[in-house]
Amino acid sequence: MAKEIRTRYAPSPTGHLHIGGARTALFNYLFAKHHGGSFIVRIEDTDQTRNVENADEEQMKNLKWLGITWEEGTDIGGPYGPYRQMDRLDIYRKYIDQLLSEGKAYYCYATKEELDAEREEQLARGETPRILEKHRHVTPEQREQYEQEGRTPSIHFMVPDDKQYVVNDLIRGQVTFDSKEMGDFVICRPDGIPTYNFAVVIDDYLMKISHVFRGEEHLSNTPRQLMIYEAFGWEPPQFGHLALILNQEGKKMSKRDESIIQFIEQYRELGFLPDAIVNFLVLLGWSPGGEEEIFSLDELIKLFSEDRVSKSPAVFDSTKMNWMNNFYIKRQSVDLITEMCIPHLQKAGFIDEELSEEKKVWVRSIVALYQEQMSYCAQIVPLAALFFLEEVVYDEEARAVLKEPQLPEVLSSFTKHLEAAAEYNADTIKAILKDVQKETGYKGKALFMPVRVAATGQAHGRDLAETLYLLGQQTVFERVKRVLANGE
Repeated sequence: MAKEIRTRYAPSPTGHLHIGGARTALFNYLFAKHHGGSFIVRIEDTDQTRNVENADEEQMKNLKWLGITWEEGTDIGGPYGPYRQMDRLDIYRKYIDQLLSEGKAYYCYATKEELDAEREEQLARGETPRILEKHRHVTPEQREQYEQEGRTPSIHFMVPDDKQYVVNDLIRGQVTFDSKEMGDFVICRPDGIPTYNFAVVIDDYLMKISHVFRGEEHLSNTPRQLMIYEAFGWEPPQFGHLALILNQEGKKMSKRDESIIQFIEQYRELGFLPDAIVNFLVLLGWSPGGEEEIFSLDELIKLFSEDRVSKSPAVFDSTKMNWMNNFYIKRQSVDLITEMCIPHLQKAGFIDEELSEEKKVWVRSIVALYQEQMSYCAQIVPLAALFFLEEVVYDEEARAVLKEPQLPEVLSSFTKHLEAAAEYNADTIKAILKDVQKETGYKGKALFMPVRVAATGQAHGRDLAETLYLLGQQTVFERVKRVLANGE
């Protein structure tokens, strides 16, 4: 590629970083880095009614957490700033005035109510809604009358008649639009703030954006943007429109769909790892061309190419997301996963805000016991609850074990050897279990299940000896004796 590669991610500060937005940012980032180019983040905040305070800062914080960084943006500046649209209003005005002076745009004094009524009439006739050409030509007398009525005009772009616009989409191939199906469109609202389709063109051109990857919902905007590029005599960037992300039912994902966790911040709070999320997101619409599914960010930069981006929708599989994060958790150090688990244990009230070194070592051992089992770190709370709750809760399977005929004999032998033990650690417990096996003749599940259920309330779990050691000798002794005494 001869020209410098410059891509951008341009979110609106209307809420949290959505997985769809994160994927868009990721694809633009990977494409730029693969070609040795620059990635820019700018904020499209002209829709003032929907903006949420500090939403842009939170979105950028979560992008950085994912490992996506940029060369230019609102936080670090750059040679083509400002990088926030509301700080660029004077820049837009210059180009709006140019279009007005060249007769390519005009003041429209129609009210919203009048335009809405025209739209309803067109729909009733089965026509594609469009702003009528009668609004293009306002006489000086009409203009004076409208202004006396207190009307403030919007500014509309004058769409060329009967012209085709071709988008050579990097993902979808050639897509053609006919201008007669569109009609004139607003480029500046009555309050003087430009609309998306106008501002995005000015920004992309002045910031020298070479390639734009964005969601397919923007494809219908592209011909209008091409018209504005044409009006100024500018070369547009190359566009690539990413297919939708569907939910597991194959339907378009809605932000109100509670069957899927949809915001990066939620994954972060649950204890997902950023590398796992990046790895999962890139496979929503991109294929590496082989069977391998696990990639680091550096590997993705080397491998990424637009010709492997699919134009078919991607299905968000939560089960696969959990599997992938579990894979990454198992590869991390126990110390890192412990640090990620501690806030969840504190929030549950299991451990204090301030931990002694001894307590931290104990918590680390518990996390190590369940590290391979966790899909995300918040799961440590239900998994490790048996270490923190005095009351033992038996599920149906555990209660069935408590009714097995060998239980009294096994537990009596176990408590006898436990009381006689000179020290208490995992190796000692393993030796005790062997002694119980010799004494009672029971082995395997017939031996281990009664001890596990009596001490933990669980029929299944990790290493039994290590679990009993971390519970503590007195706790194990009291729980086993209680089962024997109650004759459960």
